[in-house]
Amino acid sequence: MVTIQLKNLLFFSHHGIHEEEKILGNEFEVNVELSFEETDRIDSLEQTINYASVYQVIKQQMGIPSELLETLAQDMAHRVHAFDNRILFITVSIEKKNPPIPGMEGSVGVKYHKEF
Repeated sequence: MVTIQLKNLLFFSHHGIHEEEKILGNEFEVNVELSFEETDRIDSLEQTINYASVYQVIKQQMGIPSELLETLAQDMAHRVHAFDNRILFITVSIEKKNPPIPGMEGSVGVKYHKEF
């Protein structure tokens, strides 16, 4: 089994349930791990999952506003899997850097794991 990781991907997007989040946007950090079964020694890009292409799928999904991080993580996982159905496991974590919670310092996030 091979696991590919895309770590600490930073985006400015307009996800959230509050109107000001939809207008002003927020900073997000995304981490994705995906695993697939290798059949032999990996010597070419065709034998693995192209992480540059996976990044493009993630970037596109981050550009589609979603009210809930849970929905965003689920949609992202399924879109990445649709890109390459050799993926057996995927974990998506999304962190909202500056949530609109009065008096709160820190971030919030979700983690979604799916087996195919």
